[in-house]
Amino acid sequence: MYTAHPDRYAQMPYRRTGRSGLKLPALSLGLWHNFGPDRPVETQRAILRRAFDLGVTHFDLANNYGPPPGSAESALGAALKADFAPYRDELVISTKAGYLMWPGPYGEWGSRKYLLSSLDQSLERMGLDYVDIFYSHRPDPQTPLEETMGALHTAVQQGKALYVGVSNYSPEQTREAARILAELGTPLLIHQPRYSMLDRRPETGGLLDALDELQVGSIAYSPLEQGLLTGRYLNGIPEDSRAASDSPFLNSDAVTEELVGRLRALDEIAGSRGQTLAQLALAWVLRQGRVTSALVGASSPRQLEDSVAAVGNLDFDSDELARIDKIVQG
Repeated sequence: MYTAHPDRYAQMPYRRTGRSGLKLPALSLGLWHNFGPDRPVETQRAILRRAFDLGVTHFDLANNYGPPPGSAESALGAALKADFAPYRDELVISTKAGYLMWPGPYGEWGSRKYLLSSLDQSLERMGLDYVDIFYSHRPDPQTPLEETMGALHTAVQQGKALYVGVSNYSPEQTREAARILAELGTPLLIHQPRYSMLDRRPETGGLLDALDELQVGSIAYSPLEQGLLTGRYLNGIPEDSRAASDSPFLNSDAVTEELVGRLRALDEIAGSRGQTLAQLALAWVLRQGRVTSALVGASSPRQLEDSVAAVGNLDFDSDELARIDKIVQG
């Protein structure tokens, strides 16, 4: 029987989410990859246990995570039952709906029917009565935003979600979503954008400014840019890497000689800070406190430990930031 480490809250910083009372760990565990039937169950459970022992109290999912879709939620459900039943109130568990989950016209996007049906299925897979955060995973260009936000509000009213969020919404869509939710009486808690040293659209496009203005939290996904901002690609493309498999999320054409040169230069800065490249990338996303939490994946407990060690040095001086900008932006 798993017993959580007694000092699990000693090192991890926790940040308040927007103007809410909810605090999230600086690093959260995303179950996008590595939690499905193609991975050993014991490895999955070991990652989750190690995460919690290190103070990672937030597990982030979506209905379609796997593969196959739904399997990550099922895997978490089994782990919750086996290991975390005594600790449910110490955990923040989130899920999302928006991408294709089942065939037919009601299996994706942002209709009330899809979102609420999906949430019911997610709760059943995880063996939960409620999730802490329920997201609209992407905006639906053909469904009125009032309907999508109304469905999130209903989830809270039904007691099936404590908070609601959006992901992949533009600054303008986020402002409108926040307005609608405020009128309904269910505040927008958080936005989940893609954000990294190599993908700065939340900065350049004004999303972080909008979230500051709205007092909404943020949790960055892909802060390691699908593995590019780790040590894996410093000498080209490893045979067993995501890029070598021409994954839809990272293909070999993206790993150019120029990019590898920039990664090596960033790695030098990381070394001067006593960090790995991955730790530097995570610390950069979390700098200045504008981002509430950064989502990391893990294929092993050791990989997770390396990521969590980033919280030991989240401060940058102006020279370091200028050097990073020069390397990344040219």
